[in-house]
Amino acid sequence: MVKLNKIYTRTGDDGTTGLVDGSRLPKHAARMEAIGAVDEANSALGLAAVALAGGGFAEPLFRIQNDLFDLGADLATPASEGDDFAPSDMVLRTVSAQVAWLEGAIDAANARLEPLTSFVLPGGSEAAARLHVARASARRAERAMTAMAAEGPVNPQALAYINRLSDYLFVLARVANDDGRGDVTWVPGANR
Repeated sequence: MVKLNKIYTRTGDDGTTGLVDGSRLPKHAARMEAIGAVDEANSALGLAAVALAGGGFAEPLFRIQNDLFDLGADLATPASEGDDFAPSDMVLRTVSAQVAWLEGAIDAANARLEPLTSFVLPGGSEAAARLHVARASARRAERAMTAMAAEGPVNPQALAYINRLSDYLFVLARVANDDGRGDVTWVPGANR
C-alpha cells in the first residue's frame, strides 16, 4: 500500500531518481524518459475521460489509467537478462491478461465502425480530438519504451500493452466521432 505523507524528499535535487529496487539513475535516462512518457499518456487519458463522461467510455479509460500505473511500476523495476517478468507479491508486472483485455476492447469498438477508406485526421468532435492527443502520447511512450529496450530488458507484455493502447485510442476516437461518420479524412494533396 502506498502512503505519502510528504510530497518532496529532496533526494532528487542532484538530478537522480529512485527505482523500485532502491537503485538511482539520472532523471534523463532512457528508463525515466519511458516512465515519464507513460505518465504523460496517462494524463492525456484523464483529459479524454472528462470529454467522454456519461457515454460509457470513460470507465474503460479509468481502467487503462490504472493499468498505466502498473506499467510505470513495471518500468521502474529493473530486470536482468533472462528475467521472465513474472509478477509476485513484491514485483508488479504488466501481464498478458491486461493486453488481452485491450485487444477485446479494440475488437468490440471496431465492430461498430465501417472500414476506413482514407487516413483519419486527428479531430472531429472534442472527445475524438482529446482521444487522438492521448493516442499520440501513447505512441510517444511506445517509442521511449523501445529506446529503453535497446539498452536492456523490458517486459514484452509491457511493450505489447502500450502498442495496443494506441490502437484502442484510435478506434475509440472514431467511435467518439459518431461511429466514424464524423471522422475528418485526409485528402492527399488537397491544398497544392
